[in-house]
Amino acid sequence: MLETLLMLGKGVVAGFVIAAPVGPVGVLCVQRTLALGRVSGLVAGLGAALADVAYGCVAAFGLSLIANWLQAHEAVFRLGGGLFLLGMAWRMLRARREAASESLPTVPRDDLVHGFLSTFFLTATNPITIVAFLGIFAFLGIGAIGVDADLAWWLVLGVFAGSSVWWLSLAALAGRFRRQLSNGGLQIVNRLSGLLLLGFGLYGIGSVLWMWSV
Repeated sequence: MLETLLMLGKGVVAGFVIAAPVGPVGVLCVQRTLALGRVSGLVAGLGAALADVAYGCVAAFGLSLIANWLQAHEAVFRLGGGLFLLGMAWRMLRARREAASESLPTVPRDDLVHGFLSTFFLTATNPITIVAFLGIFAFLGIGAIGVDADLAWWLVLGVFAGSSVWWLSLAALAGRFRRQLSNGGLQIVNRLSGLLLLGFGLYGIGSVLWMWSV
């Protein structure tokens, strides 16, 4: 029992640490929370958490064949994620310009499924996550290959819990500021979000072009 709780705790730490760094998914989670409410931001965060769980499974169960394939195709995944970010940034910035004179909130009312799938795709197109999991597991004293199957499942459950705690906290924090924003303030937030996503997308594509040129 103690070993199970210890493995669960290590999974929580790993999931939280993996989710916490600021990136495009964090920007989307905050943007959706401010525009559409805490539920929308949380659901978007859970999409990222589920992708983290998928990578956590690969690391926890020692699926080296899948891990090697993901790393071998890292450039393709990065390019796809970069292009996806550019598309989302363009949609945000264009919507802001077209609706600048409106009095109502002008954020596109994407449904919960779209928000969930967007963050899942963005997280899943970053194979570096598998490397991060392997590093964190090693730091926590977990040998990915040879972990008992039952304990591995508790580890993965902990990863989901830790990642979800981060996204729940981020959505709750952003939600506290939502009512304080005027329509003009919301437009500024979404312009900044669009520009940040544009920067992340250009960085991702640029890193791929750099990899191919070396």
